Amino acid sequence: QVQLVESGGGLVQPGGSLRLSCAASGSIFSTYAMGWYRQAPGKQRELVAAITRDGSTNYADSVKGRFTISRDNAKNTVYLQMNSLKPEDTAVYYCNADLFVGKSYGGLEYGERADYWGQGTQVTVSS
Repeated sequence: QVQLVESGGGLVQPGGSLRLSCAASGSIFSTYAMGWYRQAPGKQRELVAAITRDGSTNYADSVKGRFTISRDNAKNTVYLQMNSLKPEDTAVYYCNADLFVGKSYGGLEYGERADYWGQGTQVTVSS
């Protein structure tokens, strides 16, 4: 079973910092793009930041200059460093990964590329 496990969320005051981590585990042959999304109450899930395997990045305009995405390919882990946090950054943050994983079916072993999500971690920015 392939899993994405997030950690690092919590309560922080405006202007503070948090670092989120997301580790992919299981029968993983390769990780392609990885990213972070967030969903605030009553709003749609939105992209926060994405990173390719070779390190190219993309950010939502609302977090540019404040958030930094990075990854460790050897550990199948992606990070999100969040600085200068604002109340409007409050949301559940989800990790997403495009993976090539090993699967089995009817005694047959094969590889498949698929999209996986973490369970989400709450980030609350409040005084």
